[in-house]
Amino acid sequence: MNIRFYNAKILTMNGDMPVFDGELWTEDSRIIYVGDGSNLDEYYKRTGRSAIIWGREIDCKGNLIMPGFKNCHTHSAMTFLRSHADDLPLQDWLNNQVFPYEAKLSPQDIFEFTRIAILEYLTGGITEIMEMYLTPGSIAKCCQEMGMRVTQVGGVNNFSQSPELIDKRMEELNGKNDLTSFRVGFHAEYTCSLELLKKIADLSHKYKSPVFTHIQETKSETDGCIERYGKTPVALFNDLGMFDYGGAGYHLVWTNDEDRLIMKEKHVSVVTNPGSNSKLASGIAPISEYLNDGIPVAIGTDGPASNNCLDMFREMFLVTALAKLKTNDASAVPATEVLKMATYNGAHVMCTPDADCLAEGKLADIIMMDMNQPNMQPVWNIENNIVYSGSKSDIMMTMIAGVIRYDTFDGFQRFNVGKEVPDIYRDCEVIKKRIFG
Repeated sequence: MNIRFYNAKILTMNGDMPVFDGELWTEDSRIIYVGDGSNLDEYYKRTGRSAIIWGREIDCKGNLIMPGFKNCHTHSAMTFLRSHADDLPLQDWLNNQVFPYEAKLSPQDIFEFTRIAILEYLTGGITEIMEMYLTPGSIAKCCQEMGMRVTQVGGVNNFSQSPELIDKRMEELNGKNDLTSFRVGFHAEYTCSLELLKKIADLSHKYKSPVFTHIQETKSETDGCIERYGKTPVALFNDLGMFDYGGAGYHLVWTNDEDRLIMKEKHVSVVTNPGSNSKLASGIAPISEYLNDGIPVAIGTDGPASNNCLDMFREMFLVTALAKLKTNDASAVPATEVLKMATYNGAHVMCTPDADCLAEGKLADIIMMDMNQPNMQPVWNIENNIVYSGSKSDIMMTMIAGVIRYDTFDGFQRFNVGKEVPDIYRDCEVIKKRIFG
């Protein structure tokens, strides 16, 4: 379908381009025009297009169009544990409240609970997720049916999955459709034997693939690796050749100067999860140091059991607020940098550069924000408003691959996900009662 958005404020996240008044056109899954309308004669001549027949024209009424948020670390189906195991330290939470109940989940259970997370992502303007969970096949099917863009990564550990299974999934889950992809990954150093880690490194070389994993989330995790191997997880993985094709680490709260030198040299990005790290008392990531060292940072919510709310607005605020507290510097990590983390950087971490900004030829993964809400007024600086006072309630529309999956244009929530929302909730409630008795 051809869709024309007009009378909009547009934040492209394309370099330093400022917010401007204009319009944006989409054709099927791509953006075909972004501009103020003054260059349309040149556009038609350059593209060879004639008058376009619109399937839909949307008057944005001065509201903001921008790229969707990229949630770079998720365990979506853990919605089944939301608010079930709160106020516990990480290892107690994992070993006593998470792993035993996860063992009861079927692929279909994971499919159904992922649905709830996707609904929440859509209401918060999230157009792409980076998912690590137990049954990638059912997750890919769920995301495809509901229209969510997803990059999945392996979660190999000593208890479930295997390098051989990741190898198989690399073949089975890539190139099947435009919304889903799969990358090499594993759970963490402390849940994997050295033999497993070496096999993951071999897979990375086989596919020339970046590697993704939890790294140095807690001090105890970092200290434990030093006791076992005489080095931090970052240094260990580097020595194994795991970062020869880059990658990203989830959390990276407890790094040192040597770690950061390795990360910069090997193009290892940071996916910070400030909400989860705060709730589990894991620590505050050294975001200012990463930025000063030229290490790209993206943002994730983590799962809905460790961070009950899948809200990128809250994460964006925490990224900058915690950095200011950690450095005792109110100028640390400005809002414009945080917004780049949540959009442009996230797309590159997830290996989907075509979704990084609004430009001709890019993917039509777009959100609209209500500029008439009290928290968005007065308008001095739109980027600052989004990070410091923005809210999920400001999201008026979430479009993925040119399809509007969520909107509130008439004042009511409307989902376009292939199934009625009350039915999704009902089915998950049945599964929840079965798992917990």
